[in-house]
Amino acid sequence: MLSPAMRTKKVELSQIRKMFEVTNPNAINLGIGEPDFDIPENIKRAMNNAIENNYSHYTPNKGYEELREEIVKKLKKDNNIDTNINNIIVTTGGSEAIYMCAQAFFDKGDEILLPDPSFLSYPACIDLCESKTVAVDCKMENDLKLKVEDVQEKITDKTKAIILNSPCNPTGAVMDKEDIKGIAELAEDYDFLVISDEIYEKIIYGKKHYSPGAFSDNVITLNGFSKAYAMTGIRIGYINASERFNEELLKIHQYCTACANSIGQMGALEALRGPQDSVNNMVKEFEKRRNLIVKRLKEMGYTCSKPEGAFYVYPEVENPMEFVSKAAEAGVITVPGLPFGANGEKHIRMSYANSYENIAKAMDILEEV
Repeated sequence: MLSPAMRTKKVELSQIRKMFEVTNPNAINLGIGEPDFDIPENIKRAMNNAIENNYSHYTPNKGYEELREEIVKKLKKDNNIDTNINNIIVTTGGSEAIYMCAQAFFDKGDEILLPDPSFLSYPACIDLCESKTVAVDCKMENDLKLKVEDVQEKITDKTKAIILNSPCNPTGAVMDKEDIKGIAELAEDYDFLVISDEIYEKIIYGKKHYSPGAFSDNVITLNGFSKAYAMTGIRIGYINASERFNEELLKIHQYCTACANSIGQMGALEALRGPQDSVNNMVKEFEKRRNLIVKRLKEMGYTCSKPEGAFYVYPEVENPMEFVSKAAEAGVITVPGLPFGANGEKHIRMSYANSYENIAKAMDILEEV
């Protein structure tokens, strides 16, 4: 009898997406993780011009050279990472980049260190490689930040990699420089890989972002244009990996997607070259929304760390599934914490990528519930 591969049976469909399918479409959505802003006008024009000028054919596997050149400049300027265009692969969003890293480097029986909580795609990619997830607790007393000493305790001779995500989805936590640097140094000492997902890098409040790739060559840096430039549907991301890693990644990319969206690549090029006012304005608005949602949750008696980045809060609640269910019935979509890791047993995730007015209204509804 025809049946699916055993590796796919271990993986469940996204609990976040399920919420969107079954919930009242008129509800206030505090579940979805994408900016509610439109793509900036200069980026729209660049993509329209690309269509008019017939940028509709296959691109080089690694992406257009001029886009990769701009990514190299960006990494040097913003992240203190010295690289070259041969190390850059433009991907179909950050999701493909994560999948590529897993498929290229994780083997059956490998142990992959993963902050708990973390984005639900990471353990799925690990399971598809028949590797083992080893959770590293992000503790409430550390404001849900991953600490280097907690990582060191989990390292064994089977440790192949660690996946970092700072700012973090689902908590909004931003790791401190000493922990980023310390984990990069552990990767050198114990010879494992650091996969650093920096998709929320630009969405940060009153703090500086640090990249582990500035401290070690054992790092693969992932980023993209979905969050900072509201280009979620355009699906353009990128990987920076040294020569010893790059060819293996390219093999997965070639046989998975061949190349990223040609029109989207031209939009990404303009995003890097053009003015950054839209990014700055969006971050200011997110900060106002963060302050509102944290204030209201605390007034309702919930324990909630104040996130320093991304656009999520991760409050503690007594019964997350009951909370999510009652909130949905009342007209507010939230997400239970458990899909993000065992630490989510007492948490829910709320996104403040919705308007200030809608967030205020949602908080009024939840207060009544």
